[in-house]
Amino acid sequence: MNNRINKLFQKKKERVLSVYFTAGYPNLEDTVQVIQELVKNGVDLIEIGMPFSDPVADGPVIQYSSLIALQNGMSIRKLFEQLKNIRQSVEIPLILMGYINPMLQYGVEAFCLKCSEIGIDGLIIPDLPLDIYEQEYKSIFEASNLHCIFLMTPQTSEERIRIIDEASSGFIYMVSSNATTGAKSSVSEIQKRYFERINSLPIKNPRLIGFGISNAETFENACQYANGAIIGSAFVKALEGPDLLEKKVAGFINTIATKL
Repeated sequence: MNNRINKLFQKKKERVLSVYFTAGYPNLEDTVQVIQELVKNGVDLIEIGMPFSDPVADGPVIQYSSLIALQNGMSIRKLFEQLKNIRQSVEIPLILMGYINPMLQYGVEAFCLKCSEIGIDGLIIPDLPLDIYEQEYKSIFEASNLHCIFLMTPQTSEERIRIIDEASSGFIYMVSSNATTGAKSSVSEIQKRYFERINSLPIKNPRLIGFGISNAETFENACQYANGAIIGSAFVKALEGPDLLEKKVAGFINTIATKL
């Protein structure tokens, strides 16, 4: 399967910057502008968060943004409506990230078809078990040219990592710690040992490190051990406040990396 995610990693092997934000936050109609401003500032990949009322894997910043987005009126249908013309102005890979429940309510096949129609390249669904994906949904995802991005953590066994690597296409989301999402200021020795252990394994898929990447130091450290990194909570936090969106986005990305 060849889509924009594959093309990205074919041409860029290191220092890939992926940024997560919550659709409909800080304001309901900000979704498309946030994407466009991230593209203008050189981001390689964007993860669009689908707000959910019980975001168990998320820390307080993303939980709060989900709550506000839902209060603003965000829904899966609204998000699809907002993104229907996104490929007229945006070429980089776009991923939807969220939980399985809203997908089930929408209908998995209908959801994937809609993603394909508007130009989504992959899905990150942390609470979708790998075996259920392979038994029930893999063929549906593949028919819509959608990658399903799986997560590995410091607790993931080598056998499990091999299974994830075999089942994956696109890239693997390498969770840096066992905590919920949230910004950290540095990379710990325990994390470095974990990263080195993963690097020693014969993994075929590219890897991006997420959870706790928040500034230039953590981004650069993560890039030593993987193809790049994912920033979520720190960027969502940066969207708070009264400044214009373009100023908030540019200001934040400029603090992370000047040479992407």
